[in-house]
Amino acid sequence: MSRILLSSVAAVAMLASAQSASAQTEIQWWHAMGGNLGETVNALADQFNKSQKEYKVAAVYKGSYTETLTAAIAAFRAKQAPHIVQVFEVGTANMMAAKGAVYPVYQVMADAKEPFDPKAFIGPVYGYYSTTDGKLLSMPFNSSTPVFYWNKEMFQKAGLDPNTPPKTWKDVGEAAAKIVASGGKCGFTSQWQTWALIENYGAWHNLPFATKANGFGGTDIELKFNDEPRIKLIQMLADWGKDKRFVYGGREGKSTALMTSGECAMHIASSGSASAIEAGLGKEKVGIAMMPYSPEVKAEPQNSIIGGATLWVLQGRPAAEYKGVAKFLTFLSSAEVQAQWHQQTGYVPITLAAAKLTEDAGFYKKFPGRDIAVKQLTLHEATENSKGLRIGNFVQIRDVVDEELENVWSGKKDAKAALDDAVKRGNELLRKFETANK
Repeated sequence: MSRILLSSVAAVAMLASAQSASAQTEIQWWHAMGGNLGETVNALADQFNKSQKEYKVAAVYKGSYTETLTAAIAAFRAKQAPHIVQVFEVGTANMMAAKGAVYPVYQVMADAKEPFDPKAFIGPVYGYYSTTDGKLLSMPFNSSTPVFYWNKEMFQKAGLDPNTPPKTWKDVGEAAAKIVASGGKCGFTSQWQTWALIENYGAWHNLPFATKANGFGGTDIELKFNDEPRIKLIQMLADWGKDKRFVYGGREGKSTALMTSGECAMHIASSGSASAIEAGLGKEKVGIAMMPYSPEVKAEPQNSIIGGATLWVLQGRPAAEYKGVAKFLTFLSSAEVQAQWHQQTGYVPITLAAAKLTEDAGFYKKFPGRDIAVKQLTLHEATENSKGLRIGNFVQIRDVVDEELENVWSGKKDAKAALDDAVKRGNELLRKFETANK
């Protein structure tokens, strides 16, 4: 075959390849996963792209959860919204109120005639993001719940049993005292303090965060977390702060550095932090258990509630492109992909099939404690106080609670004054949300 003919054949092949690539429909997915989690997200997108030729998902990191949500809102107003945006759980009520912006997942799947079984999802995960009549609004993705981590090496040094974690808050305090006495720089710290110490403490003890089933029953609600048990908990932690039994490590996930550096021996943090904590300390040093509880408040724990984020589909794209969105959501929620995501990160497997697949593979025997998150979420059937939270202007309310808790840690206020002020300021934000969405 002549060189000219070979060149012609190659040119035709290249043209065909280019035409095939250009024929792919691109799906924009904006997310808030940086670092190692971002690499895992990119790998998932690549995995989907290689599994078929019709659609190409472009995973785009847009910064923190708040930054990603803000960017998506601005893009929607400019008629340049992505197909999919990752929104953290505290943005749920605001997304529901964004009339005309959201394409509900149950409708996306039905319109695309994509097989979809809501019963496949773990109950607490599905319930958080569904309407009161059980229709799923957004697709669960990186769901988590706070769990208790401890450093076995520091426990042993303090004369504590390295294989027996504290079960109650009293036990945590006693262990923290021994750890500090043995030379530890910090007994206990907590990630996402409002989520772990206020919201989940309430669910764990079947205490209301707000009226009307924590907001599931309407927007005309009032906050209720300035109750005696939470005031007592926060004041106790403030008292522990005087001798380093408790150390405040900053907002969101900043405190995890105190755990992975070996400064703090105990840590309440997202189940999604498991892989990072194990990588930082070494798997053999890390124990994972259920959160401590206060038996004087409730004889045994109720269930924890989820955090993390879901994937919301936004309106404004050509109808045909949403078939690709539906196929991608089916891919992400498949048992194999969810098991993979759960095992690589520590986030909760959102389907029962993914949890079973992980257990059958022997993963939990190799990584003890990675099943704790699911056990906590499903410990008991959820009540109105432990189903989850659907609060308007929740991002701003969390900022308020963070500010008031920081006033406690710095000694500017006692716990009662701070939580009373947090509730008062939070209720003002709720009234603004209610007025704006009448």
